[in-house]
Amino acid sequence: MSDDKLLELTSYNLFKFCINMSIKPLADRVLVKPAAAEEKTVGGIIIPDTAKEKPLKGEVISTGNGTKDEEMVVKAGDNVLYGKYAGTEIELDGEKYLIMRQSDILAILS
Repeated sequence: MSDDKLLELTSYNLFKFCINMSIKPLADRVLVKPAAAEEKTVGGIIIPDTAKEKPLKGEVISTGNGTKDEEMVVKAGDNVLYGKYAGTEIELDGEKYLIMRQSDILAILS
């Protein structure tokens, strides 16, 4: 065998390749970038990662086209509030995002 390197396509490499692609939500789903969690309390105490509360607000990055029964109210760029257990966490290009249904969004912030 020669010294040429062979590309070994494992499921991990394929998964890593897919993560580096852009994503477009389907139907009534919304891609949200959660706001950064608080690093310090008002009194100046640093909060460790294990004690940080999950943020309940974020920015809409993209939306699906809606369904025939429900059109999309939120749009890219909107700042929204959502429930504590809303959405599915995904990672794209090293950043964490949530994919959730529009109905999981509680309010649009102005």
